[in-house]
Amino acid sequence: MSLPPIPGLPTAKPSPTVMADAIRVLSMEAVHRAKSGHQGMPMGMADVATVLWTKFLKYDPKKPDWADRDRFVLSAGHGSMLIYSLLHLTGFKSVSMEDIKNFRQWGSTTAGHPEYGHTAGVECTTGPLGQGLATAVGMAMAERHLNARFGDEIVDHRTWVIAGDGCLMEGVSHEAISLAGRLKLNKLIVLWDDNNVTIDGVATIAETGDQLARFKAAGWAVKAVDGHDHSKIAAAMRWATQQSKPVLLACKTLISKGAGPKEGDPHSHGYTLFDSDIELARKAMGWEAEAWTVPAPIKKAWEAAGRKAARPRKAWEAALKAHPQRDAFERAMTGDLPAHAFEALDAHIEKQLELKAGDATRSASGAALSQLVPHIDEMIGGSADLTGSNNTFVKGMTAFDAPAYDGRYVHYGIREFGMSAALNGMALHGGIIPYSGTFFVFSDYSRPAIRLAALMGIRVINVLTHDSIGVGEDGPTHQPVEHLASFRAMPNLLTFRPADIVEAAECWKAALLERKTPSLMVLSRQKVPAVRHQGGNLSAKGAYELKAASSEAKVSIFSSGTEVSVAVAAAEALEAQGIPTRVVSTPCWSLFDRQPAKYQAEVIGKAPVNVAIEAAVSLGWERFIGQDGIFVGMSSFGGSAPQDVLYKQFGITKEAVIEKVTAKLAAKAG
Repeated sequence: MSLPPIPGLPTAKPSPTVMADAIRVLSMEAVHRAKSGHQGMPMGMADVATVLWTKFLKYDPKKPDWADRDRFVLSAGHGSMLIYSLLHLTGFKSVSMEDIKNFRQWGSTTAGHPEYGHTAGVECTTGPLGQGLATAVGMAMAERHLNARFGDEIVDHRTWVIAGDGCLMEGVSHEAISLAGRLKLNKLIVLWDDNNVTIDGVATIAETGDQLARFKAAGWAVKAVDGHDHSKIAAAMRWATQQSKPVLLACKTLISKGAGPKEGDPHSHGYTLFDSDIELARKAMGWEAEAWTVPAPIKKAWEAAGRKAARPRKAWEAALKAHPQRDAFERAMTGDLPAHAFEALDAHIEKQLELKAGDATRSASGAALSQLVPHIDEMIGGSADLTGSNNTFVKGMTAFDAPAYDGRYVHYGIREFGMSAALNGMALHGGIIPYSGTFFVFSDYSRPAIRLAALMGIRVINVLTHDSIGVGEDGPTHQPVEHLASFRAMPNLLTFRPADIVEAAECWKAALLERKTPSLMVLSRQKVPAVRHQGGNLSAKGAYELKAASSEAKVSIFSSGTEVSVAVAAAEALEAQGIPTRVVSTPCWSLFDRQPAKYQAEVIGKAPVNVAIEAAVSLGWERFIGQDGIFVGMSSFGGSAPQDVLYKQFGITKEAVIEKVTAKLAAKAG
């Protein structure tokens, strides 16, 4: 649509460079007013972003959650004014000029780093550098899988990433690009802001690698381009969309492009421009508009680009309406479970209540998955090279791999961080319920991605086996003792530690019903006896009375996981001595927190002596046993020996419990 001539401007239609200057000016002004932030990257990548958002990216400002839109991930999230400027300029209602003015302030949609769920149009909380790129790999995996399931008519889009030098230095980037290259994710395009700048100065003070050679070696198509030449950028992007591999475009840029004397200054990564700097930058760009003002021709040109990018949506909606799998697709994308998702699992639970069989809880988890995966098509599993140990594979699953992207099992390789970030990307994309496995101790590698899953509020399930000193002979390096406490402290995360086959199945059901909270399945290597004999999904309450005392309880024993059987054995022995003892299983503390205060008080009870048993450190158990309670568990790292020997050596036995309880009761009586 043509625009009328505007006085003072040489043309009614602004040039691409002038459109990019709008990003630069908004970024300068917002960072200056906030007195914090990073205008350097948004100014440097403004030209690349302008070409992408006006010529290539498929999106709709009026419908930010359109299922077949392209995904745009700002991995270099510190440059958040880039995406906020783009959202505002193209017509997203989520970012007004007032929000731009209130950049990094309470109540605005323009947080310091882009936050998923906080600002429509932001696809991902990228957070620490590198995670956005790794998360984008998961988005591209989800697109390929759903394309294989539903076809090109309704799933055919790309994932675009802007990453900086810091993103590519972070170790998770190595995991991510290696996995993406192996899987030939040709719908993934990374735009590298190749400006040779990090906070300490030029990137080369800490980096000597050849990034193009590195990506090429990992199976990517690569190309270098002048990041300020719009025609060359467009040609490179057209080339990228035609490749059969993931693509890296190395966009050579100047940080703070357009900032006059500060242009290219390696210190301008986080350097806030002064009034005089901004005045010189405006002069260098020829920008005469008042502060916080985008001239109408420029704003209209940007909004026209947004409308043009949205045109494919209507054709897509017509295709979806006529598609034979429409209902299944819409259900998958909304995150709803199939109507009969849990029928087989519920029957499995009833059978196990009758059989009363013992097993390792990792095996119990695998048995639960075998009742879920065949009935929930959205579940995509995997493991970090520990499939046989994690029990995450279900018979009948095939590998997700090029060109057979319809497979539902991913071989992630030994890439725990990259794997967990990819799970986040799949969940964020929609249409997938991802789960994967590794050893619990290796959650130290996965933790940053688990934390972002909790922060974003997405349904991701991390299976974490070999959960305690029960690992045995592998020794203390592989025996997590502090991990339970640290994850239980993380907000919006469900940490499940089931005691037997029944609890494991119940925990899986509870995790799948959580649409805005990720879950951990913390599972044992060693076999444990069945402890649950009553029905009802008691694990969904987080904690419950497993065994009542014969009369008014003198002792309450609280426990989780493999140590619940120790608690039951100790309670039976104490009862034999005439000491009424009850047992409370605590499979998920976070779910217990959600219960009414009355229920919590009933479960904790009023016994004179409270005991907690867990093969981990004591931190957090005070909530159940008080400051005066008895803790039977770990106060050090573990050791290398058979698990039975370790439990005895560290005093996690029924005999140790009985000794401490009787001593405590005697002291109270005295």
